[in-house]
Amino acid sequence: MRQTMPSISPLRIALFATAAVGIAITAGCAGKGDKPKDTAYVAHDVDSLYIAAKTKLDQGDSRAAAELFDEVERQHPYSPWARRAELMSAFSYYSAREYTKSIQSAQRFLSIHPGNRDAGYAYYLIALSYYDQISDVTRDQKDTQQALSALNDVVRRYPGTRFATDAKLKIDLVSDHLAGKEMDIGRFYEKSGKWLAAEIRFRNVITNYQSTGDAEEALFRLVETNLALGIPEEAEKNAAVLGANYPHSPWYKKAYRLMEKHAPDAKAE
Repeated sequence: MRQTMPSISPLRIALFATAAVGIAITAGCAGKGDKPKDTAYVAHDVDSLYIAAKTKLDQGDSRAAAELFDEVERQHPYSPWARRAELMSAFSYYSAREYTKSIQSAQRFLSIHPGNRDAGYAYYLIALSYYDQISDVTRDQKDTQQALSALNDVVRRYPGTRFATDAKLKIDLVSDHLAGKEMDIGRFYEKSGKWLAAEIRFRNVITNYQSTGDAEEALFRLVETNLALGIPEEAEKNAAVLGANYPHSPWYKKAYRLMEKHAPDAKAE
């Protein structure tokens, strides 16, 4: 969910529109035969720089906007505009899908202004930057784990806010994603006859992601692996949990038949 930042007043935009255009030209162009110039080498007043950055952002050029917001902070670090520019830089990098730079900008903002009223938004941008990098379940889930940690951080630090509300929704999606990954690995181990390794993965789903849609199948898979490992009493326990929580589940019916066939003296009730 992308968020927009508060805009500058129309009066100020009108006053500095000409200066903004001038800066945009300086940042993006050079005279014939000259080397390209960059705002890093040209000093500008803080208002003009900020308005130029905001103009670029409004035009959809998020990457250029981020660089100009960075210049506000670099050239005018003690200006009241610098604090807002730091956060706008993080937002602009996020909009440009440059997630690493967005995270770095937001973290820099938090390190300098940890108690600022906009700190919640900075934490939220960090979480979104990790969340948007989540890959499919067949790939490494480092970004997914980082997203889950960052989202939980938002909920813990800023409960009751709109950031926390959205973070909770995303936590459910991330949990489903991670549970799916565990199930994929568990099924692979089970097919390979690595029963103990499979059992560990399925139990992890029950322990850490019990509210996800994979919990039913995970319990059934535990029944399978327990029987394969020669521990029917554990299979009976897992089948009973499956029946108690999902009595109408097709996974429970399969578990019951499995217990009836392989452990009739300890089948699920």
